[in-house]
Amino acid sequence: CLYVADPATFLASNSVLGPYFPQPVLLSSALIKLRALTRVTHRTVFVSAAGQNTGTMPERRPFVRLPTDVYPVNYGLCLKPDLIDFTFEGKLEALVEVTQATNQIVMNCADIDIITASFVPQGGEEINATGFNYQNEDEKVTLSFPSTLQKGSGALKIDFVGELNDKMKGFYRSKYTTSGGEVRYAAVTQFEATDARRAFPCWDEPAIKATFDIALIVPKDRVALSNMNVIDRKPYPDDENLVEVKFATTPTMSTYLVAFVIGEYDYVESQSSDGITVRVYTPVGKAEQGKFALEVATKTLPFYNDYFSVPYPLPKIDLIAIADFAAGAMENWGLVTYRETALLIDPKNSCSSSRQWVALVVGHELAHQWFGNLVTMEWWTHLWLNEGFASWIEYLCVDHCFPEYDIWTQFVSADYTRALDLDALDSSHPIEVNVGHPSEVDEIFDAISYSKGASVIRMLHNYIGDEDFRKGMNAYLLKFQHKNASTEDLWDCLEQASGLPIAAVMGSWTKQMGFPIIVVDQEQQGDDRILKISQKKFCASGPHNGEDCPSWMVPISICTSEDPKCTKLKVLLDRPETTITLSGVSPDQWVKINPGTVGFYRIQYSSAMLESLLPGVRDLSLQPVDRLGLQNDLFSLLHKQADMQEEKNRIERVLGAISAPDLIQKVLNFALSNFSPLCSLI
Repeated sequence: CLYVADPATFLASNSVLGPYFPQPVLLSSALIKLRALTRVTHRTVFVSAAGQNTGTMPERRPFVRLPTDVYPVNYGLCLKPDLIDFTFEGKLEALVEVTQATNQIVMNCADIDIITASFVPQGGEEINATGFNYQNEDEKVTLSFPSTLQKGSGALKIDFVGELNDKMKGFYRSKYTTSGGEVRYAAVTQFEATDARRAFPCWDEPAIKATFDIALIVPKDRVALSNMNVIDRKPYPDDENLVEVKFATTPTMSTYLVAFVIGEYDYVESQSSDGITVRVYTPVGKAEQGKFALEVATKTLPFYNDYFSVPYPLPKIDLIAIADFAAGAMENWGLVTYRETALLIDPKNSCSSSRQWVALVVGHELAHQWFGNLVTMEWWTHLWLNEGFASWIEYLCVDHCFPEYDIWTQFVSADYTRALDLDALDSSHPIEVNVGHPSEVDEIFDAISYSKGASVIRMLHNYIGDEDFRKGMNAYLLKFQHKNASTEDLWDCLEQASGLPIAAVMGSWTKQMGFPIIVVDQEQQGDDRILKISQKKFCASGPHNGEDCPSWMVPISICTSEDPKCTKLKVLLDRPETTITLSGVSPDQWVKINPGTVGFYRIQYSSAMLESLLPGVRDLSLQPVDRLGLQNDLFSLLHKQADMQEEKNRIERVLGAISAPDLIQKVLNFALSNFSPLCSLI
């Protein structure tokens, strides 16, 4: 194995980074090839005073988060990608604070080779690192120093090289074809959850925030983008074909939100009503396909500014379509990356569903500019809140900007129903999952995090009311801006704004899997309607048979045929069963639980209540989203052999209230065919 410890022995004398590297730098492509041949899971490089490699010691440690004795304040980062050899060279000069005297610095580092490292204490002399201990399994490197680094400020300087990989994570290459048929590559980034460490050595945890000063050395005919606006672009002194592009200092932010893109792009530009420059970058020749996303973004930014009562803190926002992109989109602060299908709309050929999809994705990522970027989760355990919130408010935003889409009905048919179906399985999991090793993060990027998370946030918003919800959100963003927060911090702010037991209510939904089925019966007493309501765990496999039956604190909303769109009464079901009295409800009026299909639960009505709802189905006075919810609940109850005929009859009565009986019978046959014992009943 070859471990480079003394750059003077191995480095070429003509550094391609010129003035950015005071010492010569080894050609990165050669070093990367050597590293690929000598990959080990753990290595320690010891350097003698004469610069000789003195030995390698294997060692394994359990995963732990980074120590806090040294933390970054500002990253000064310069990168020079090579789009031919697919390598990059970098120089990091990080302003750090040493909180406790130490002779080592532990950082995250993956697929990167450090050439030199040194520490310069404020007002002191430079101390060269004498060893680089790579723990590849934990993606860390420990820099060892011959003398103690004392408490106080200092500069950590690191020269390094890396690979523009083909893994679509970290700093990677993205393949595209020009209009002339030539294959070319862009250099792009995807850092969430833990891949900033593949682009530069860093403290790659969401709670370790810092500012960033980024510079890119790129071919002069390429577009170079990063989180902030360009403040300087000048020829690179060592190569007339290159330019150096410097960007403004970022706000304090987490490493996973850093981004840079180098490639060939066209763009369309506009300004939002609050003065933010918005650009949508597209493949060359497809600028026209970026206009719809530009329209969405310029409408969305003012909406969020007003909703949160917190201004967007950056001077610009770029949205860019990437040819090779693993995620749907990524909310990098000020430079949002997308799959082409999630951003581009052909004005002549794209269908309305594609437009709605683009609107939702743009709304989702721009929501993160506040909820996730301005205030960031303290650790990946709270990822569900980051994604669940954005997955809910994207619909709120699109409903505001494009009311003609009737987007909430689509939310129920997509996210809400999908979440109910998955969460009813025995293989489900709680929304909030404790994350230890960062490798576990990918396991919770699923429909429970997104769709159920969005559904319970929607239920919470309805329970609190929009005015108090916005007050709580504003307090949360102002209190924790440029900082980190946990799920409980948001509950505290919403609780103070509303006076409701938010933490207790939401804890019952986020810390246990599943959801309840609400069983409802009624009795008329004069002009009062008495409702008997109970809850039990709903399971797709049949009745819950566990010894301990879980329960939820369930916000219940009730409407009547007098005004199906208006909630007549709200109650909190915080026990297994309760009785509710609705005053002023005549015998000929129907009562509907969960108007708007907002509560995350199933409903099982008594036969009499179900029959009473039929007029509302026939005359369409029940909203489409309520008819959809009613139908979904009825189909979901087809799980008990003994009740199959009864459930079939109940479904036929409700669906039969709608015209087009042939279609209804086909739907019914299809649904029941999924349950083989029912085939003989049809």
